[in-house]
Amino acid sequence: MSRGEAARPAFGKILIFGVGLIGGSFALALKAAADVAEVVGFGRSADSLNEALALGIIDRIGIDPALEVGDADLVLVAAPVGATGDILARIAPGLGPRTIVTDAGSTKSDVVAAARAALGERIGQFVPAHPIAGAENSGAAAARVDLYRGRKVVLTPLAENPVAAVDRVRAAWVACGAEVRELSPQRHDEVFAAVSHLPHLLSFALVHDLALRDERDTFFTYAASGFRDFTRIAASHPEMWRDICLANHEALLVELDRYRAELDDLRVALASGDGERLQQVFAVARSARRAWQQS
Repeated sequence: MSRGEAARPAFGKILIFGVGLIGGSFALALKAAADVAEVVGFGRSADSLNEALALGIIDRIGIDPALEVGDADLVLVAAPVGATGDILARIAPGLGPRTIVTDAGSTKSDVVAAARAALGERIGQFVPAHPIAGAENSGAAAARVDLYRGRKVVLTPLAENPVAAVDRVRAAWVACGAEVRELSPQRHDEVFAAVSHLPHLLSFALVHDLALRDERDTFFTYAASGFRDFTRIAASHPEMWRDICLANHEALLVELDRYRAELDDLRVALASGDGERLQQVFAVARSARRAWQQS
């Protein structure tokens, strides 16, 4: 490379399906790292795509995915997980031999099944992934260049994935500032049912319960920081979380039953005035929470 010549971006053309918080932040981070030459956006809403274009998240709005994907280096599907199969089916006819496809879905077993159905013998070009960096806000305006900085991204590689394809997806997330880990699709879904999907379900349930009460305004008036912290994620995208819960319902039901058993135990302690049991549960929880926070 001659003096003063700019380094060539690691990725030439990238397609992003879903240019909101997740997809938009991915694009902004790669642009900031000078690791992409062109970002082409696709989505269901013309308003969202135009906003992403105006904000500099994408360089242009795509028209025909099957035509655009042939010379793309990377495709990110950052749409609700329920739409993954349809998107992959749309790009499959034009998928270039060197194009790598990945996703940002919060569930993996269902996404892998959809990918196998849509891509068939080209499944090796699909490397599943899950960035653990969501927020309660959505849309292109919520995208942030630093969203993935210091955050974990889980890859769930398939047996058919060439090492080079996995490394390519890993490199993209590392360029965004993320710490990349690996799990199997099944183990991923088991873990996230406990630490992500169940908490969202509980948060939605509590706010829903209060919202339907006759004196809901009184309750919300006096709610303070504890309520705000516990229910922050109830402001998340309803469609996205509907799809996640349904897609991972088996693992989520297991975790929900475990949580119900925990609540039953606390109810017995409350009904019987068993302060010792309450303190024991609270102490274990406090210790575990502090250890996790400091790790």
